[in-house]
Amino acid sequence: MIFDLSKTQSIANTFIAELRDENIQKDSMRFRKNMERVGEFFAYEISKSLKYTATEITTPLGVSKCEVLAEQPVLATILRAGLPLQQGLLNIFDKAECCFISAYRKVKKSGDFIIQMDYVSTPDLEGRVLIMADPMLATGQSMVMCCKELINRYKISELHIVAAIASTEGVTHVRANLPKAKLWLGAIDEEMTSKSYIVPGLGDAGDLAYGEKV
Repeated sequence: MIFDLSKTQSIANTFIAELRDENIQKDSMRFRKNMERVGEFFAYEISKSLKYTATEITTPLGVSKCEVLAEQPVLATILRAGLPLQQGLLNIFDKAECCFISAYRKVKKSGDFIIQMDYVSTPDLEGRVLIMADPMLATGQSMVMCCKELINRYKISELHIVAAIASTEGVTHVRANLPKAKLWLGAIDEEMTSKSYIVPGLGDAGDLAYGEKV
């Protein structure tokens, strides 16, 4: 299943547009806030697909029958770029536990790269709903590697993948390697550069949020 936010007219697309805007990007605080807002929209959309349970809530004037979330998901992200997007999800799923993964592109002398994963910090994911957030789904290699690492360790009940911007190639790669995953995407762009940056994309999300790395 693929949910493409750009196919639905909503204020969320204004925040996606601001994420892409090279002039607005100069304000890193604004960039982080917009990414966080996008995460909140995705959390709301994902919440519609989760399981709920009936309960009775006592008010000052009586008892109300309500449907509440049966279980909080676990919110995972790939450091560092994914932190604002994960925070947006956490603003809505505010009782959720979090998982953090360190992964990066290791460039070879040839110009090619491999995905290096160094660190995983996670709660018990056995039988849990996992939402993996990363702002850019470019080649999809790091996303697939990180998700498979967690799937190999735990029997995850549902896998949701959230990205603000994805490439067609990345979507194809994820669908081929994680066929049961549900994808929640802000927009899908057709092209990538020779260095695997999405075009038109928005640039390097980690640098825009936290400053250029050495």
